[in-house]
Amino acid sequence: MSGWNNAEGNDVIELAGGFSAVDEAGWMEAAEAALKGRPFDRLRSQTIDGLPIEPIYRGRRDASALAGRAAGMPWTVVARVELPDPAQANALLLEDLENGAGGLSLVFAPSKHARGAGLSIDTLAEMDRLLENVLLDLIHIRIDGGYVTRSSLALLVALAERRGIDPSALQVTAEIDPIGGFAQKGWTSGTLEAMAPRLWDLVHYCEDIGLKGALTSADGRIWHAAGASEAQELAYTLATAVTYLREIDRAGRDGLQPQSRVSVAMAADADQFATIAKLRAMRKLWARVLDACGLEQTPLEIHAETAWRMMTRRDPWVNMLRTTVAAFAAGVGGADSVSVLPFTEALGVPDSFARRVARNTQTILIEESNLHRVADPAAGSGAVEALTDELVREAWKLFQGVEAEGGIEQCVRYGSVHTAIARSRAARSRLIASRRAPLTGTSSFPNLAEKPVRVLTFEPHELGVSTADIVLPKPGHGELTAALVDAAKSGVCTVDLARARDELRRVDGEPLPTHRLAEPFEALRDASDAWLNQNGRRPSVLLANFGRVTDFTARSTWAKNFFEAGGIEAQASEALTDGESAAAALRGTAADIVCLCSSDALYAEQAVEMAEALKGAGAAHVYLAGKLADDDGKLAEAGVEAMLYEGCDVLAMLGLIHANLGLCAPAEGA
Repeated sequence: MSGWNNAEGNDVIELAGGFSAVDEAGWMEAAEAALKGRPFDRLRSQTIDGLPIEPIYRGRRDASALAGRAAGMPWTVVARVELPDPAQANALLLEDLENGAGGLSLVFAPSKHARGAGLSIDTLAEMDRLLENVLLDLIHIRIDGGYVTRSSLALLVALAERRGIDPSALQVTAEIDPIGGFAQKGWTSGTLEAMAPRLWDLVHYCEDIGLKGALTSADGRIWHAAGASEAQELAYTLATAVTYLREIDRAGRDGLQPQSRVSVAMAADADQFATIAKLRAMRKLWARVLDACGLEQTPLEIHAETAWRMMTRRDPWVNMLRTTVAAFAAGVGGADSVSVLPFTEALGVPDSFARRVARNTQTILIEESNLHRVADPAAGSGAVEALTDELVREAWKLFQGVEAEGGIEQCVRYGSVHTAIARSRAARSRLIASRRAPLTGTSSFPNLAEKPVRVLTFEPHELGVSTADIVLPKPGHGELTAALVDAAKSGVCTVDLARARDELRRVDGEPLPTHRLAEPFEALRDASDAWLNQNGRRPSVLLANFGRVTDFTARSTWAKNFFEAGGIEAQASEALTDGESAAAALRGTAADIVCLCSSDALYAEQAVEMAEALKGAGAAHVYLAGKLADDDGKLAEAGVEAMLYEGCDVLAMLGLIHANLGLCAPAEGA
């Protein structure tokens, strides 16, 4: 391995110096040899959007870094705060801030991301308790409050002023996102046009007091959690951001840079390259929008949060791996701030340990891996640049379609977004069901003996009821927001502050379903747990292994993985020799069903005999691990009900087996 000196005269290691050069022709030759005559197209794949993924990309693209987070500037490590009680939440957030977090995401109970928890902050006193000992002007604060976002921002400004902090020193992002709320809930308290005067009023007020930061957040996490593809998440998020950009521009404020008041939040999942390309594509798309609007090119504020839909309740420790990959991709992709969901998030409110792991995941990526040292480190990568460009093209096409339908609000109201996302969700669900997209610890390599993990318990705490009939001015040029801040200082509760609505009329649509990919398999495991509680044992399957160890080991191991993904405990037999030994093995267990495991050659010789003997010994259901042609119907006649093989609809088959055992109804499509 050779080295060289850089401009400063320091030794620099040339990492590729010890390797022989390989050109494309050499790579192709090696690939064809490995394929052994199978078509080269086997190495090609595509995304849910149908975008091509090539096995090799020709040459290094000449691409400059995208404008965004500067080289050497780490992203902000943001900790979610969602425990309802302000005192308990304060203890957790102080631990976060003292140990590496540089920002807080205050998730209030009405937020679309609260998931049954969420802060319940009714008054300025409670906000003061929540943020006790927090230096408000030294951290980034995100306010994710649903319909109480604006009133919570008023509480925060009131608190800053009470503590003698100039609001202009605050770093705040208000996640006002009525379109995202409409999409998730299926209804909204009024059209965006009717709500706009309140937004204009807020813009004027913040400009007057020098409060910087975005006031709206186009939330891609909503679309992602509903099952959207990468291009759909980009397109619908961009359409939402453009809608907010237009509305803020209509505020009519002299000198206003409306783009500075718009931010986006994106989901980062375990598809590393897709996440990197998606965040980069968002910057390119936004730059195109600003260019079309004649606005100054200023970098878009992008917040990334590790994806809710990839989190699992079973073997949650694997979530640490998923979120590490996602956080890496978010950092490389150029996110300005990142929240890592703690590994127990799908089970409840995470405790201190889970929060520490989530926080330290980012700390290691920044302080040890130094991901932030290079601006846009993926620039020039053939694979990432190609996928980025493909996503830009596809997302822009979808965005134009949304605009042609009258904008994102109309698409949400009349369901075209729902229909498009449903197609992507169904396509991905098929991959999950067949385990072509495996979920480690859930659909693959399950652990039936896993121990429960700790999450925090809390008493539900609803926002207070109305306590005062306050009179507020109509939205204008900051008068309403100023009145909200003054009311907060006088002790008015959040509900009363949030009541300031201007003759709004409810609009109904269809809610977007939020789901996690693991839910169908988790339902099978839940049914198994219920059986265990009722019967003192899990449903079980005897893996009837016959032949030599080399004949059955691969399929026996595969079958154990298959059945235990559905919560059916697998008991492997010794090496069986004939039908009599198989029958004896079954009588020696409490197995409810049987699966034959051996080689194709031995199946041809002995499968019928084995199945008949097992049925005769009392096996209610017999399956076979493998994909054989039963043209003469002898296997079925002997009692083999189904073939289990890699690529089959695992979820549907497990659902059918559960139904046969009386655990639950068959999965849809079984």
